[in-house]
Amino acid sequence: MSAREEEAGETAHRFWPTASRLLGLLRPFRLQILGAVAATCAFAVLNVAAPKYLGDATDVVVDAVFQGGLDQRLGLLLAAVAMMYVFASLFNWVQGALTARAVQGLMYGLRASVEDKLHRLPSTYFRERSRGDVLSRATNDIDNIAQALNQVLTQLIVSVLMLCGSLAMMLWISPLLAAIAIASVPVSIWITVLVAKRSQEHFAGQWKETGELNAHVEEFISGHEVIKAFGRQEQAAEIFSRSNGRLARAAAKAQYSAGVVQPLMVLMANLNYIAVAVVGALQVLAGAMTIGGVQAFIQFSRLFTQPVGQIGGLLNVIQSCAASAARVFVLLDAGEDPQEPGGRPAGAPAAGRIVFHDVTFGYPGSVPAVRNLSFTVEPGQAVAIVGHTGAGKTTIVNLLMRFLEPSSGRITMGGKDIAAIPRDQLRGQFGVVLQDSWLFGGTIRENIAYGLPDATDDAIVAAAEATHADRFVRSLPHGYGTVLESGGEPLSQGQRQLITIARAQLAGRAVLVLDEATSSVDSRTELLIRQAMQRLRHGRTSFVIAHRLSTIRNADLILVMDHGRIVEQGAHGSLLAANGYYARLYNAQFAERDGRAGVLEGGL
Repeated sequence: MSAREEEAGETAHRFWPTASRLLGLLRPFRLQILGAVAATCAFAVLNVAAPKYLGDATDVVVDAVFQGGLDQRLGLLLAAVAMMYVFASLFNWVQGALTARAVQGLMYGLRASVEDKLHRLPSTYFRERSRGDVLSRATNDIDNIAQALNQVLTQLIVSVLMLCGSLAMMLWISPLLAAIAIASVPVSIWITVLVAKRSQEHFAGQWKETGELNAHVEEFISGHEVIKAFGRQEQAAEIFSRSNGRLARAAAKAQYSAGVVQPLMVLMANLNYIAVAVVGALQVLAGAMTIGGVQAFIQFSRLFTQPVGQIGGLLNVIQSCAASAARVFVLLDAGEDPQEPGGRPAGAPAAGRIVFHDVTFGYPGSVPAVRNLSFTVEPGQAVAIVGHTGAGKTTIVNLLMRFLEPSSGRITMGGKDIAAIPRDQLRGQFGVVLQDSWLFGGTIRENIAYGLPDATDDAIVAAAEATHADRFVRSLPHGYGTVLESGGEPLSQGQRQLITIARAQLAGRAVLVLDEATSSVDSRTELLIRQAMQRLRHGRTSFVIAHRLSTIRNADLILVMDHGRIVEQGAHGSLLAANGYYARLYNAQFAERDGRAGVLEGGL
C-alpha cells in the first residue's frame, strides 16, 4: 500500500467499523470492564438517590419552621445522604481503577501489535513514508487513543446512567416539569450531531499534520550538523514554522469543533433551569408540589442536563479517538511480506553457488532499477559491485536478501530458488556491514554480540581482536562495558565501523555484504577496516559495494553497473586490459595518484 493509498484508506475508515474494531480489542479485559460497569451503576444509583433524600430533609426543615420542632428523621436523612456520597466516591474510584487497567492492557497489546507489524513490513513501506509519520502513528496516535478511552469509558457510562436515572426520578416527582426539562434534549442532540459530522475530518487532519511535523523534527535532529554547517537554520526554522502553522490551524479547527458543543449545552441547561424554577415555583404556590420536591427536581434537572452536555463533549473526543484509531489500523492492515514456515537455522549454513538468472526489478510505475542481470558467484568468492550512484548496486543485494522481489527472472543459492527459502532462514546466512554503522543504545559488548546473543566474552573479545577493535575498546574507561548512545556516540565513525565489522565477524554468517564500509573514514582507518574485512571474508562468499576502487582490486569478480545493467564483469586486470567502462572509472580515480605516489596496495 503506497502512502497515497494509505491516506485514502484512512479517509475510507468509517466511524462505526473503526469504533467496533477498537472496542473488540477490549474483549480480553471484559472482566475489568464488567466490574467497572457495575461500580459505575452503583455510583450512578447513589448519586441519583441522594437528591431525593436531600429533598425530603428540606421538607422536614420547612415543616419544622411552620409547625415547630424538628423531626428526628432529619438526622437520619442527612446521615443517609452523607453515606451515599461517601460510597459513591468509593465506587467512582473503583470504576476508574478498573477502567485504567483495561485501557492500559489494551494499549500494551496495541503497541506490541504495532511493534510486531513494523518488523513484518517490507522495506519498501519505509521508503515511501516519512519516519516521523510512522513514529507518530506508533506513539502519538496510540497515546491519544489511550487518553480518549480512559475519558470515554469512565464518563460515557456514568453520563448515560445519570441521564436515565435522573429522568426516571423527574418523571416520578413531576411529569409536567419533566416534560419541560426533556424539551431541550432534541435541540441538544441536533447540535451534537451537526458538529460531530465535521469534527472527525478536522481531527484526522490534526493527527496527519502532527505526523508531518514529527517527520520534520526527526529530520532536523538527525541532520542538525549539516544544517548548521551550511547555515540553513533559518530555512529549517521556516519549514518548521510552515508545518507548525498547518498543525496549529488543523488543531484549532478540531478544537473549535470540539469546544463549540459545551457552551451551547450550558446555554440550553441554563434556559432549562430558568423554566423549571419558574414553573416549579408556580407549582408550590398552587400546592401541587412541596419546596423540597422542587429543590430535588432542580437537582435532578441539573443531573439530567449535565450528562447531555458531557455526552456532546465526549462525542468529539470519540471522533478524535476514531481518527487516531483509523491511522493505527491502516498501519496494522498494510501489506507485508508473506508469512513463511520455518525459522532461522542454527549455525551458519554454507551458501553454495549463487546465480542470478536474467533478473529484472522495478518499482511500479517507474523505470526498472536493474534489468536482465545474469552472473554466477562460486562459494568463497569475493564479488565487487561498482558503478555510479543509482546504477543499481544496492538493489542487487536487496534482491539477494529478499528485501525486494524480482519482477522477472530468479535467483538461486545452492541450486535452490531463494523464493522458496523462508526469509528468516535466507537472511540468517548473511552478515551485513553498511556505510551507516548502525549501533543501538547499549554496551559495546551487547552491540558486538547483536548477531549472536549467546556469545561468550572470550568470543566477543576474539572477534574484536580480529577486526582491530580490541585496542581502542580497552582504552575506554569501562572497556567492553562502555555504554553507547543510540547511533554510537561517543565513538568516532571509524571506531563504529570496526564495531560493526566485529559484529559480523562474531555472527559467522556464510555470506557477507559490505556496503561502502570504508567510504567515510580517513586513509589510516580505511587500511585498518580493509585488513579487518580481509579476515572477515576469509572462507566466505562476499559482496562488496564500493566507490573507492582501491578496496576491490583483489576481488574475484567485479560487476560493473550502468543504468541498471551489467555492462562489464571480470577480474581487475582483465577489465583494465579491456579498456572499457571500468578502466575509465579506475583511471578517473587513480591515474593521477598512481603517477605521484602509487596506488595504495592491498584491497580485499
